[in-house]
Amino acid sequence: MNAPRPAPAEPPKIALQGIGRSFPGVRALDDVSFEIARGHMHAIAGENGAGKSTLMKILSGVLPADEGCLLLDGRPVQFAGPREAQAAGINIIHQELSLVEELHVTANLFLGRELQGRCGLLDEREMNRQAASLFEQLQCSIPLDAPAGSLRIGDQQLVEIARSLLFAGDVLIMDEPTSALTEAETGRLFRIIDQLLQQGLTILYISHKMSEIFRRADCITVLRDGRHVATVPAAETTPEEVTRLMVGREITAHQRPGGMPSTGPGQHTAAAPPCPVLQVEQLSLPWPGHARQWRLKDISFELSAGEIVGVAGLMGAGRTELLECLYGATQEVPAGRILLDGQLREFRHPAEAVAAGIALVTEDRKRLGLFDQLTVRENISLCSLGQVSTGGLITARRERDVVQAAMTRLGVRAASAETPIASLSGGNQQKCILARCLEIQPRVLLLDDPTRGVDVGAKSELYAIIEQLRAEGIAILLTSSELPELLTLSDRILVLAEGRLTAAFERGEFSEEAIMAAATEGVAISTPSAE
Repeated sequence: MNAPRPAPAEPPKIALQGIGRSFPGVRALDDVSFEIARGHMHAIAGENGAGKSTLMKILSGVLPADEGCLLLDGRPVQFAGPREAQAAGINIIHQELSLVEELHVTANLFLGRELQGRCGLLDEREMNRQAASLFEQLQCSIPLDAPAGSLRIGDQQLVEIARSLLFAGDVLIMDEPTSALTEAETGRLFRIIDQLLQQGLTILYISHKMSEIFRRADCITVLRDGRHVATVPAAETTPEEVTRLMVGREITAHQRPGGMPSTGPGQHTAAAPPCPVLQVEQLSLPWPGHARQWRLKDISFELSAGEIVGVAGLMGAGRTELLECLYGATQEVPAGRILLDGQLREFRHPAEAVAAGIALVTEDRKRLGLFDQLTVRENISLCSLGQVSTGGLITARRERDVVQAAMTRLGVRAASAETPIASLSGGNQQKCILARCLEIQPRVLLLDDPTRGVDVGAKSELYAIIEQLRAEGIAILLTSSELPELLTLSDRILVLAEGRLTAAFERGEFSEEAIMAAATEGVAISTPSAE
């Protein structure tokens, strides 16, 4: 009697076999092969430029592969565009926001997949109902009738996430979904991820944050320079090992003065600060038409030369608005007093702040920081053309020398100063924006989430640059959606909650628990803070 044949093994949800993709002068992917099990969360790790986003665009039909084969449920597939990938059950949350800024939130959620009622008319009531239900599930309050372009970068990211969740299909690709989210919003997203995995979805998750990768991933694939380095079960590796595979070297802890690693509270004692460079007194920013009336209310603090003051808070707390007030970039005129070197200042335009020695690195690199049609040289020299001009004409050699010196100082990796800035990695783009700011020789540097969307290697380099600027005597005001980053870099931390300053901590007082308690003080989602 013949023994029964074993049941055939279930094919992986996705199998990539020898995937390759080239762009002019760049080999983005080279012979990439690995498998993704169905119903699992599979993390894709690698530095910027490793090929992660290119690979995800191939999976989602945005780009074709030049070579290799993609199998879905064991069957070869080749998508002619995103619609075909969506029809096959694959959706993607892109790293770069792809909202139509002029359309309201609900229209963006259902763009291309609008619901129709009788007579073929749009069923706006049902679309609004589903949109409201989804945002309730995400535990966030976003006005459905607001133009997408009017939202803050974090809220835009939540709209991107919601759009993909509406039509999740069988496979959901998340490309840096938390890059603009706070710890609280990230926690909510991971609760949604747990629900989706329980429903049998397969999730591909790209992130530079090891804490997120190891929070839920079943398996981790590492790419480096467009090649597949390793695929390992998350339970059988460590964040340190994944980082080493990503960069091909060890990443050491960031050092503060005296050789002391500043990875936790109480490990650095700043010298007694000199007279403050910046004084903010009772700063308030009106919010016309909103029940709260104020985006910021009665904010007061001081910032000294050679000091890094961090600003913590949940999304909507007013971190970005605070920096915009100091930079003259708000639509409404703020109330209160801003003093620079003891002199009262009222900035009505960023050009006035720049002339006074205040520079800003924006949180939204793509929309507000980069001129993506220009070269590296043009992006860096843009705010300092007067310094390289004679008689109103730019001296080309002087401009090249200034830009090359800035690139060398900050370690910008580019083929030349004439390289299109859009072709650089996120970390190198951020260095170019920072270089532009430094060309005005600022007294005060405003950094709004400066490592957003930056890989672990570039993040370490940016930390070292920020510390060097601090040592040179620049006063730095820093916001970040990552509390460990604030704990690492800051001499003091201010905490905002719904536009109010709820706490200020010296370095020896830092802890994530104390900061989060202050960040949720008086906020609807908060728990009672400790005394």
